[in-house]
Amino acid sequence: MQSFRTVADIRIERGGASKIDAHIEGLCANKRVFIVTDAGLHGLGLLDVAKHALREAGYSVEVFDQVVADPPEKIVLAGAKRALDFGAGLILGFGGGSPMDAAKVIALLAGSGQEIGTMYGVNMATGPRLTLMLVPTTAGTGSEVTNVAILTTGETEKQGIVANGLYADRVLLDAALTTGLPHMTTAATGIDAMVHAIEAYTSLPQKNRISDSLALAALTRLTDSLEHVCKDGHDIDARENMLIGAMLAGQAFSNAPCAAIHALAYPLGGFFHVPHGLSNALVMSGVMEYNLPKAAELYGEIAEHLQLGGKGTNLIDEMQRIKDSVRVPQTLRSVNIPASAIEIMAADAMTKTRLLVNNPRQMTMAATVKVYEDIA
Repeated sequence: MQSFRTVADIRIERGGASKIDAHIEGLCANKRVFIVTDAGLHGLGLLDVAKHALREAGYSVEVFDQVVADPPEKIVLAGAKRALDFGAGLILGFGGGSPMDAAKVIALLAGSGQEIGTMYGVNMATGPRLTLMLVPTTAGTGSEVTNVAILTTGETEKQGIVANGLYADRVLLDAALTTGLPHMTTAATGIDAMVHAIEAYTSLPQKNRISDSLALAALTRLTDSLEHVCKDGHDIDARENMLIGAMLAGQAFSNAPCAAIHALAYPLGGFFHVPHGLSNALVMSGVMEYNLPKAAELYGEIAEHLQLGGKGTNLIDEMQRIKDSVRVPQTLRSVNIPASAIEIMAADAMTKTRLLVNNPRQMTMAATVKVYEDIA
C-alpha cells in the first residue's frame, strides 16, 4: 500500500506576511500568538509587518527569538515554557528550517506535556499539540510541509522527531520575505531543496507515485531558477518559483524520507556548525557517485525529466555544474573542518540509521570515509 500526507492548508501570497491576521483567521481563538524565530531575522525587521498586522487586529504577540542553527534541545524547552507562560493559542514559526523545526516541537511540548526525550525517532511523539502555522523565509528546507524536526541533543548529536503531529495546520508562502537573502544562503538552501527531491525520488522503501511527481516538479522549478536568483536576488517571480519548488521537495521527502546525503551531512553541522544546506552540498556529489551502481536507472529518469539525457551520470554532472555556477564551498578545508575529524564524523554518520535505511545502496564505513576524504 502507498500513502501520502501533507499540510491541509497552504497559501501563497506575495506580501502575505503584512496581512498575517487574515491568514491566521480561525486558528487562534484566544488571540494570543507566540512567534518562534531567530534573533538575526528579528533584528532585520522581517517580522515587523506581521507583528503590526496582528496587534492592529487585536492579537497579543510574544516573540521568542532565541532559536539558533541546529537548535539545541534546551532552547526548545525554554521556548515551550515561554509559550505556556504566555498562554499561547497559536505557535507561529517564522524563519528558516531551524525556527520552523523549533516551532513544531514547541507546539508539541506545550500542547502535550510529553517528555522531549521520549519523542525522538519515528512516531514516538504521540500527544496533542497547540495550533501551528509556519511561514518560511528561505527556499530550501521544506520544513513548513514536513513531519520532521531535527534538534541537537547534548554537545553535537543531532536527532530527529518524526510524527504526523508535526504537520502544521496552515502554511503561508510569501516570496517577498526571501528577496533579501544573501547569495550564499540562497545557493546553499536551494541545493538543499534539490537534495530533498533527489533523495525522495530514490528513497526505495517508501517512494510512491505522488512523491515521485512532486520531486520531479520540484527539480524543474529549482533547476530553472536557482542560478538566476543567485545573480538577481530581487526577481520576485524566480524567488516564488524557488519557494514553491522547496515546498514541493519537502512534501516529497516527508513521504519518501531522505537518505545517505543527509546522514553524512549531519556531522558537519553537529560538530562544526556548518549550515545544513551547505553540508548537503559538500557531500552530495560523493554520495551520488557511490549510489550510482544501484541508482543509475532512477538518476537517469530524473535526468531525462530535466532534459539532460537519460543517463544517471548526466544528473551527477549537472548537480556538480550547478554547484560550480553558484559558487558554494566544495571542500572541508573551506569550511574549517580538518582532515583529522573525518573518522569521528564517519562514525557519527553511520549512526543515522533512520536515514541510511532509505539509501538505494547500503552505505559502509569505508565508503563514508572516502566521501569525506575526497572533499578534504
